Amino acid sequence: MQHDEALKFCGEWLAAWTGNDPDRLLRYYAEGAAYRDPARPAGLKGHTEMRPYFAKLLAANPTWIWEAVEVIPTERGFCLKWQATIPHGERTIVETGLDIVELAAGKITRNEVYFDRVALAAAATR
Repeated sequence: MQHDEALKFCGEWLAAWTGNDPDRLLRYYAEGAAYRDPARPAGLKGHTEMRPYFAKLLAANPTWIWEAVEVIPTERGFCLKWQATIPHGERTIVETGLDIVELAAGKITRNEVYFDRVALAAAATR
């Protein structure tokens, strides 16, 4: 994937993580896509498994903002270093992480998300 193409895709896809609209977000994923993050280390497969998880996650964080910090194109997609700004009560958590993203026919087929959950876990206990 070319850098400009990956950067454009990231801008649109990351915007879909804000606003509590799981169906909008799922439009970026192939029907049989594989998704995993630290809260779902065994992963989820396909829209049927991903939709309830995304719905719950987006409902809990309707105003968080995701931004691309660095995009590194790969043969099948890109690696993305991101920054998330997550309102949490009267605090705001700023988290940095990394995604591995593979695409086919313009849709995500594999999305693995990596970040340290310590700040989020600490905020949840306050």
